[in-house]
Amino acid sequence: MIQKYLAGRLKIETVAIAIPNLMPAKIKISHLTDFHYDGKRLSDRLLKQAIAASNQWEPDLVVLTGDYVTDDPQPITQLAYFLKHLESRYGIYAVLGNHDLHHMYSRSLITETLQGIGIRTLWNEALYPLSHSNLQLVGMPDYWDRAFDAAKVMGQVDPQQPCLVLSHNPDSVLEFSGHPVTLQLSGHTHGGQIVIPGMGPVLAKMSDWRPPRWLLHSLPSDRANCHKVVKHWEWAEGLHQVGHQQLYVNRGLGTYMPGRFNCPPEVTWLELYSSATTTLPRNTA
Repeated sequence: MIQKYLAGRLKIETVAIAIPNLMPAKIKISHLTDFHYDGKRLSDRLLKQAIAASNQWEPDLVVLTGDYVTDDPQPITQLAYFLKHLESRYGIYAVLGNHDLHHMYSRSLITETLQGIGIRTLWNEALYPLSHSNLQLVGMPDYWDRAFDAAKVMGQVDPQQPCLVLSHNPDSVLEFSGHPVTLQLSGHTHGGQIVIPGMGPVLAKMSDWRPPRWLLHSLPSDRANCHKVVKHWEWAEGLHQVGHQQLYVNRGLGTYMPGRFNCPPEVTWLELYSSATTTLPRNTA
């Protein structure tokens, strides 16, 4: 595995987030993302640790935000062998990332495999994942896919009820400006991968620099800014207020060239709690 000793051990981030008028008053969510499971970028040992950490939280919901594989979608079969051990009171929901769409058959294979182990994969869909809750869950295609349509899916959402969006790429949060989104969960950035102590993610400090194509991801050709992995590197990890919306970006579990430095893989324990007003929540990790 690429620079596995330089990344740091698996870290659990515990984050409490205020959700106006949420019912019930508390919902526990476990968030995992960016597995890049291909035999090189994520060890089985780390994967088992991440699943055990997720189960330890005893979550009401488990959410997965994409990039289960890197290029070849075939490893999803082996990844599913591990993911079937994820535990949740009310369900496991997933969306796809850009690496899950590299081949013509990638989407169908990954979706069918995940749904075969009870993980519902959302694609421009909105639903109520908990029968006793007013929390709405929206799952989006990858931001670079032509099917991404924030306006269309938000037409399915009740604007009077809290709304949680799963979208792989954090840049997509801007597409929901003006829509009743309370919180978005994303991955994609791997936390910037290279983090300098006292400075933070290098790419977040160099947001105008255009990284070479091989640096983090292979990029599609159908977006105007496709030379960039992500535009807003300032959102590379952690919790952010973007307009009226809250955005949490998970560093993910796997990696990509040139690997991670001082950027530990992450499982996020989220506690959503009811609040009369929206304020920037506190990261309790």
